[in-house]
Parts: sequence; structure tokens; C-alpha cells
Amino acid sequence: MAMPRRQSIDFAAYARALPALLRHPSILAMPLLASVIDMLVSYTSGTFTDPLGGFGSGIFAMIVQIIYLFAFGVAVIQANNIQRGFKTGFDDAWEDARHKAGGILMAAIGFQFLVYVGVYVGSLLGNLVGIVLQLVAYFFLILTIPAAAIGGLPSGLAISGSFRAVRANPLACIVLAVVFVALWVFLPNYAGILVNGRVNDFTFRLVPALVHAIVLAYVAFPFSSTYDDIAFRRF
Repeated sequence: MAMPRRQSIDFAAYARALPALLRHPSILAMPLLASVIDMLVSYTSGTFTDPLGGFGSGIFAMIVQIIYLFAFGVAVIQANNIQRGFKTGFDDAWEDARHKAGGILMAAIGFQFLVYVGVYVGSLLGNLVGIVLQLVAYFFLILTIPAAAIGGLPSGLAISGSFRAVRANPLACIVLAVVFVALWVFLPNYAGILVNGRVNDFTFRLVPALVHAIVLAYVAFPFSSTYDDIAFRRF
């Protein structure tokens, strides 16, 4: 009988991420671009969707999410290069991402599609079931972009690679998910609350966008190290 693999959580990866981000601020380039696009779309999409009663707003939201996921893929590549001691510049990460762009984009689309299916099926069974299915989908797909960006797995292979990685070390992925949700969801909202009523509308939208970009660049390091550890050492 095969011995079960020992699960481990590299908490130090989260501590190393901040100084690494400060030493290599160019990793913010693509997350910042994605955040700016998100802010511009939120400003302008209503012009197209309001006359239609909001029809099409979901399409704009999906496009923005795919842009975020691709930007995250570039950041993960650069974070992986930094942590492995390879070429650490943005140009090198972008060149690698450009060659893998098709796979990363298809993985991002597949990620969005499966989450949507989970939400849709759940909505047919009740709100609570919908939320649970959505969380389950997000959890098992959490390493899809690293699988495409670092592992070079295209589309469906990146999705199955994420499933295998999560099953190999669910504890590490639970910690990763909790940290990501705390930083991606709650931190920008808290930043928005702090500046609400003190700045104009543009700045009020800009602050959470900047926080999102910083969070995306920061979590690229633990995402990269978690996938690297599970996929290349445990499979």
C-alpha cells in the first residue's frame, strides 16, 4: 500500500512575498493595467448596458475577469522566476507569457465557464447550494492559472492540473484561498470605506483598484510557490 503524502504549508512564502514585491515592483505592471481597465469598464459599461436594462453587463464583467486572470498569469511567471533565481525582469516574464498566451487565456475562459456552471446549477437548487457550489468550484480551480502560466498546461489540462494539485495538498490550498479572499475581497472594501466621503468619485474608485493590483502582485508569490511545490515535487 502506498504511503499517503505528507501535506505541508509554507507559511514563510507569505512573509517572503512582501519584500520580494518591494524589490521587484515591475511585477505590478500587468495587475495595474488590469485594474485600470476594470475601473474604465465600470465607468463606461453603463453607457452601453443601461439603455438595455443592464443586459450585457455580465459579459463586460466576464471580460474584465479574464483580463485579471491573464495579468495574474504574467505576475505568477515573474514571481516564479524570482523565487527560482532566474531572470527576474518584467520583459522576461512577458516574453514567456506571450508564448503561453493562448493556453493562459483558454484556461482563464475555462475557469470562468466552470464557475458559471456551478453558479447556474446551484441557482436551480437554491441560493445556499449555489454559494456552496461556487465556493467548491473556486477552490478546486484555484491553481488553474499557475498550472497554465508555470506548468505550461493549456486550457482543460490546466484545469485538471489544478484539481490534481488541490487534491495533493488541500491544506496548503485552503490557506491560499483564505489569504486570497481576505486580501482580494475585504482589503479593497476596507480601503474604500477609509476614503469614502473624503475624496472625489474618481479617487474613490481608484483606491480599491490600486489595492487590487497590489494584492494580485503579492499573492502571485505564494500561488507560484504553492503550485511549484505541489506540482513539481509531489506528483
